[in-house]
Amino acid sequence: MASFKRVSLILLTSCSAAALAGCDGATSVASPGAGSLVISAPTPTPTPTPTPTTAAITAAQFAVAASGALAVTPDEQLAIVTAGSNNVVSGVSALNGIVPIGAAATATAFNATTLNPSGQPAFFVNANFVGAVNGSGDTSFQNWTCNSGAANFGSGSALCVAPPAVGTGGSAATCPAGTTDDGLVSTFRICRLPTLITTNLTLPRIQGVVYRFRGQTEVGVDVGSTASPAVGAATATLTIEPGVILAADSSEPSNDLLLVNRGSRIQAVGTAANPIIFTSQQNLANNGVSDATQGQWGGVILLGRAPTGVCRTGTGPNDANGSSTSCENPIEGVTGRNYGGEFPNDSSGNFQYVQIRYTGIAISDGNELQGLTLGATGRGTVIDHVQSHNSADDGIEIFGGTTNVAYLAMTGWDDDGFDIDNGYRGLAQFLIAAEKSGGATADSFSTEIDSNGAEDLLPRTWARYANFTFIQNTASQNPVAAMRIRGGADVTMVNGIVRAPAGVACMTIVATETSATDRSTVRAANTTLQDQGPPVFNSVYFDCQGR
Repeated sequence: MASFKRVSLILLTSCSAAALAGCDGATSVASPGAGSLVISAPTPTPTPTPTPTTAAITAAQFAVAASGALAVTPDEQLAIVTAGSNNVVSGVSALNGIVPIGAAATATAFNATTLNPSGQPAFFVNANFVGAVNGSGDTSFQNWTCNSGAANFGSGSALCVAPPAVGTGGSAATCPAGTTDDGLVSTFRICRLPTLITTNLTLPRIQGVVYRFRGQTEVGVDVGSTASPAVGAATATLTIEPGVILAADSSEPSNDLLLVNRGSRIQAVGTAANPIIFTSQQNLANNGVSDATQGQWGGVILLGRAPTGVCRTGTGPNDANGSSTSCENPIEGVTGRNYGGEFPNDSSGNFQYVQIRYTGIAISDGNELQGLTLGATGRGTVIDHVQSHNSADDGIEIFGGTTNVAYLAMTGWDDDGFDIDNGYRGLAQFLIAAEKSGGATADSFSTEIDSNGAEDLLPRTWARYANFTFIQNTASQNPVAAMRIRGGADVTMVNGIVRAPAGVACMTIVATETSATDRSTVRAANTTLQDQGPPVFNSVYFDCQGR
């Protein structure tokens, strides 16, 4: 991950209810009056103007090579993409906001259901379009999201800078059992969560009530990597009802975050009309935040007992089946909290129809808090319809585990939009990653697919993406590309749109093995090493270099 740096965003405005679509004015034409005869001279036939053609993109424009003797050249990267089916590498003007237009709107789609792994419940659906949304009439990202300069999801979504709808009546409201009455902030009753939640706790929606968390707030006590999923002396469940607003405490200086330990669960299930919103306390007041605001609290961390490929010293190593009974690793951003285990179907709960606003804190270089962090959560964990907005680091980062994710919106992020590593093996469909408009940190990508620099640790990082829209808005990265695939990670990407501005390539594929004949990210398939071979692309529309 990149180093931490805050920069400003440029607030974009839009007149479209669909997604930053343009406005066209109507024109009326009067008819001749009754009984009138209009005689006009024949209009000369104009000389046709040739339709301009866009030159085919060059390899050097399409991809960028990392430095070093094992560099994957732009020509090799372009050849990997063109080896797939129905990819467009010389795309132009692919998007109007988040909505596909022109040739991207009619691009041939790939049947993603063919990617569903055998022996697992079906996950991918067969969408007949590329990108995350199917035209301006698609409302699947509306209402539960918020709009900003990074992305506009339509008139059904409120502005991210607007205070969430807490409601009135806070002065008379009573805090529910298990929380502490912290008095009034403005007109809102503040009910504070305990720092350590060791028994089941439910947060109901109460008009005028905001739930506040202070410092490192934890659900449950870590039960370790080998405890049975059915037991655990310190397990707890935090249940959050639809429409609940939770705010980080701005009245004191500690890094506020919510962490769910291994063996415990969160049941945060909102609805499209009533999403659950995690935000900063500053966002409760009008003009308390701006479109450039980031880093006001630490984010949400879910830790599980599914396998990870990276094991802390004294544990592991793991194998392709993730069957190590000792492998575990500390999660970024906090001290002494581990993730990992031997249970690929482990559940850390349900996290659905949730917004996470204004997060991201750099503890040190390479040790940051994101909007949403998943540490080895398993397939039993349900993650869908989640927006991470204006994180000063990654929008969402996944370290190991097997959780499948859908309908994710990463907006205004500063480092990477969607980042996977450390042996994550999962599926992802309907993703939007829209970078902040005013620049970002070095090494900033819409998606980064990695293995923590450990090329052949097992389980190998492996993922399949379907129906994604990646919008890179700045040329400040190094290298300058919208996507980075490295570390021997395996990925298959279908039905996507990748847009990059002038001066920015669409991808960089990196190999850092020690042998020039064994560049793991692009080498041929090797079942002994759980390696699927080079990245695979089908039905991806690339609009690079602001073409």
